Amino acid sequence: MPQSPRVRAQRANTAAVPVLSRPSISSLLPVLPLVLGVAAGAANAQAGAAEQVVIVANRSPQPLSTVLGDLSVLDRVQIERSGAANAAELLARLPGIEFTRNGGPGTSTSLFIRGGESRHTAVYIDGVRVDSQATGGAQWEQIPLEQIERIEVLRGPAAAVYGSDAVAGVVQLFTRRGQGPLQVNASATLGSQRTRQLQAGLSGAAAAFDYALSASHGRSEGEDARSAAALGHNPDRDGWKRSSLQARAGLRLDERQRVEASLLATRLESGYDDFVPGNDDVSAHRLRTGSLSWQARWSEAATTRVQLGRTHTTYETQPSYYRTETTLDNALLQHEQRLGAHRFSATLERRDDELHNPAGVYSAAFGGKRHQNALGLGWRADFGAHTLQAQLRRDEDSEFGGKSTGSLAWGWQFAPQWRLSAAAANSFRVPTLYQRFSPYGNPDLVPESGRNLELGLRWSGAGSEASLGVWRNRMTQLISFGAAGPCGDPFGCYVNVGRAQLQGVTLSARTTLAGVSLHGSLDWHDPKNLDSGKRLPRRAAKLARLGAQTTLAGWTLGAELQASGRRFENAANTQVLGGYELVGVTLSKSLAAGLVLDARLDNLGDKRYELARAYTTAGRSAQISLRWTLP
Repeated sequence: MPQSPRVRAQRANTAAVPVLSRPSISSLLPVLPLVLGVAAGAANAQAGAAEQVVIVANRSPQPLSTVLGDLSVLDRVQIERSGAANAAELLARLPGIEFTRNGGPGTSTSLFIRGGESRHTAVYIDGVRVDSQATGGAQWEQIPLEQIERIEVLRGPAAAVYGSDAVAGVVQLFTRRGQGPLQVNASATLGSQRTRQLQAGLSGAAAAFDYALSASHGRSEGEDARSAAALGHNPDRDGWKRSSLQARAGLRLDERQRVEASLLATRLESGYDDFVPGNDDVSAHRLRTGSLSWQARWSEAATTRVQLGRTHTTYETQPSYYRTETTLDNALLQHEQRLGAHRFSATLERRDDELHNPAGVYSAAFGGKRHQNALGLGWRADFGAHTLQAQLRRDEDSEFGGKSTGSLAWGWQFAPQWRLSAAAANSFRVPTLYQRFSPYGNPDLVPESGRNLELGLRWSGAGSEASLGVWRNRMTQLISFGAAGPCGDPFGCYVNVGRAQLQGVTLSARTTLAGVSLHGSLDWHDPKNLDSGKRLPRRAAKLARLGAQTTLAGWTLGAELQASGRRFENAANTQVLGGYELVGVTLSKSLAAGLVLDARLDNLGDKRYELARAYTTAGRSAQISLRWTLP
């Protein structure tokens, strides 16, 4: 969250804490090749299932097997069994992604895709952009995971499709949608730290109308957010409580046209420790997203979509008063046309941003507005075993003028089960209104820019798959908070000073062997500040995940291992955050028709570790849920 320079200075001078654990990720290296190796010869239990269709790659439905980018999909079953407290925690179990959090669930959370900052990931809920003009990027702790039906993640830049912010990746989240006869669902969850959550909803379809409505409320006593020796430590429990409501309805006007409306509203209150001892610090979040869309399928070769959307986010702290409000309006017109083996698309888009910060403890009231108009063109064609895809986009910003982006991708199916791909793209992120108009703002800031190259190799057969990805993303004009400068504030100003290189290799696979479903990934990352040669803060050079799932006597049993190498808290790489390994186990069983029991035990070894310096993380914890569906 944006804070006063005084608070920033105090954060930088936080007393040193000991390294809590040492990385032993190297111990996983002999294990992962075994998992990845069996993918070349085993059959997956899901073989023969209907192919998944995804939206995130090009903002339009596309079979997953034809996507040239690096993409992952999570469905509702995976979300429920994960036991994750929020979306960032869940996504960090995917290849190429890690997260950091200043305390427990509900506190300030950042997501790093391929080493990029949170502000370098474009986030959408039901096609509606979610962003903060204060922090930059989505505020992940705001998103109510219990209302999300499906998540699609695209790793790599996609500014030629989405415009500003899609520098490191794109995340599309979709809320629940009705289909079939009336279905009523409910769930109750109990967990460690007196965590309790209830959810109830209904969905269905009747004739040309479909609907879904869901509500939830949860709370937890939490634990102390900061270490006992930390500056400003307040020895209390920093819990959270959240209420959310989701509604989605669609109407088929005729065989060709459909209209749809969606709404998501959530309120989150969470405790945290600021830097004033004895304060009972509390933050309040509100997130509202809404959209109205119309889609027409004129023929098998032509479709048109129009969408209007609005996002409103607020963040407020007490007793040290600070409040920020962001309103984002989107309008989209997209048309797709197929001509033989060629597929063309044209997109017109308008985005309006507004920031309002009332007077607070550290500053007077300020705010600002801006807008962007964009034209995007896309083309894709298959030439036998070869596929080519190109995207071009021109954004006209009311403050920074024109910005052109493009991407070019090539895929080669050189054998029935093998595909080689290569892609190049550029990207940008315009400064936030806070970075320009706050007391620490700089009106002379220019957009951050990135240039990415990547190669991919994928094997799939009989339901198993394995992939290897290599990328390099060079970024310039990075915005950072520096010493006193053009803003005139003695504590510091935002300036364009940074150059960074995000590069890495990801190896991943999934298969089934002897009735056990296996998945694993290994990431080697080198997120580096090119000016200093140092690794970017809070990002690991090595990440590993390994998971297994099987069914025994009617129970679905699962186990997961997440491992991270050491990271650095500061830009100088002098404050070390130790590496860690976490083990979790899951149990699931159908108790009766429509009644399912899910249980999860996290951090089985009760590992002490840090995601951020001087902030605590949960030890061994348990969670149990009952989920009921009728019919």
